[in-house]
Parts: sequence; C-alpha cells; structure tokens
Amino acid sequence: MWNRLRAMLALRTVSLRDDLEVALESEGSAETADFTGPERIILQNVLKLGEMRIDDVMVPRADIVAIEASETLGDLIAQFREAGHSRLPVYEDNLDNITGFVHVKDALRRITEPVKMGDSENGENHHVPVKLLSPALRSKIGKLDIVRTVIFVPPSMPVGDLLQQMQQKRVHMAIVIDEYGGTDGVVTIEDLLEAVVGEIEDEHDELETALVRKVNSNIFIASARAELPEVQAVVGPDFNPGDRADEVDTLGGLVFDLAGHVPAPGEIVTGLKGFEFEVLQSDGRQIKKLKIKRVLRTARPRKVSAANKAGEEQTAAE
Repeated sequence: MWNRLRAMLALRTVSLRDDLEVALESEGSAETADFTGPERIILQNVLKLGEMRIDDVMVPRADIVAIEASETLGDLIAQFREAGHSRLPVYEDNLDNITGFVHVKDALRRITEPVKMGDSENGENHHVPVKLLSPALRSKIGKLDIVRTVIFVPPSMPVGDLLQQMQQKRVHMAIVIDEYGGTDGVVTIEDLLEAVVGEIEDEHDELETALVRKVNSNIFIASARAELPEVQAVVGPDFNPGDRADEVDTLGGLVFDLAGHVPAPGEIVTGLKGFEFEVLQSDGRQIKKLKIKRVLRTARPRKVSAANKAGEEQTAAE
C-alpha cells in the first residue's frame, strides 16, 4: 500500500497550473473529459498568457498602417477604406512620433451631421438621416479634435498586464516602443484577445490564401512572409537554402540575404542553386511578393574529336 501511495504522489506536479496543463494536454484525462475541444484550447491559451509578451502578439513596425497628422480628413477616409481597419495611428514627421489614433466613428461624425426636419423635402427625413459635409474633408487631421490618446508600452510587457490596463483605461490601442523610444510595433485589444480565443475574423478580413502558389512545375508565386519549410513543401526538396536557413526564417529574409539589400520591383536575385527570384512587390523597406523560378539545367554540348568529326562529316556526305 505504501509503495502504491508513493507512486501516486510521484505523479503529482509541483503546482495546480502544471496539473491543469498536463490534464488538458491529455485528451483522455477524466478531469477534463467534460471540456469541448474549443474550451480546451482556450484554457490552454489562458495558462500560456503568463509566458507571452507584447512582442509575441504585436503588429511589427514594417506592417503598421498609419497616417500623418498633416493629411486631410478626406485622405484619412480613403486610408480607412483601403486598410479596412477601424482605428489608425496618427504620427507627426515619422512613425517614431505617434501622437495618438483616430477611430473611424469619430471621422464619420466630422463629415456628417443630422438632417433637421426643415432640411429634407416635405419635412420628412426618414430616408436621409444625415447629410455630408464636404468642406470638412479638406480639414487637416491635426487641427481636428478627433485624435485619441494611446498607451505606450515596452515589448517585454506581459500580455495579461496590458489587457488589464486597456480595460481600466478604456483604450484599445497601444504603441510598442523600443529602448531608444522608437516605434517597434502596435497592438490592439483584438490582438490580445486573439492570444486567448484564437484568430478573430470579421466581415472585412480577406479570406486567407496560400502563401505559396504553384503556377506550373517551374514557377511559383509566394508571399515574402512564407516560412522556408512551407516554401520547400510546395516547391520541392530541391529548394534547399542550406546554412542560410539558420539565419533567416522567411522567403523574404532569404532573398534579402542573397541580394544584400532590399531589391526593387522587377529585380532578379540569384545565388540559390537551381533557382532565381523575381521581386514582384517591394516598397523600399521590405519585400512583399516574389516569383520563384526553377532554373533548368541546359545540356552541355558534346565534345567531338577531330577524327570522329571527320568521320561524321564523311558519313553525312555519303
């Protein structure tokens, strides 16, 4: 009996957290048998929050969609339409000087106003509740009272701490700054919630498409964000970055490493055996889209000796 009791105690971990993690990982565990698959995933994500930092969930600087305070309200509306976001950071001069953010609701309030009863035909306004204020579209963003404050946080801050801070301050956007005070990224409350419940798709999110697409056996179109193992899985085992895979993780990083600079659109990058890359999209700061082309080996010309050549010519003459 004592030996059996010692064996049971040995199975116990050092904390309740560890016990829960072990039970959730084991689908056949009696303690978590009542949980559904989604519930199990959410609970596992909650337990991982203590280990997650802001830089694990933030949108990196290169992907930030923002607008300068000197732009007009019309430019802001166009940016909202193109980006599909409900909030956009506002900066002065450059991204290292973000002053706040604008919510699309505040922008719409500036270009509309309620229609009075006397403004619509026959005194009815059932079909035209607001009217557009075209002159407001030419106003500078910085001169309008629509820029809201943001939270500035370090990349090492725990995700749970920022989520609690956002709830208390009722601010849904934070700017991640590096040790020199520069902008390192941006994080919204949606990014934090996705760390718990998984990816949240709304009506404006485009359907996820494959990062690597096969055109034919020798040509592939790929996003620069594609991971190297994913590229190799689609292209084939002959796509072998070799030791470079130890330094970079993505296709864009590989091409940047091969070129030694951010290549311009249309530039051809070589250096990987059996392949060449054509840059389809690039903005000067990062590569976005690439064409991968398998370079076919051409057959080497057969060497013919002088005697054999003379014999072949004689045979042909006959």
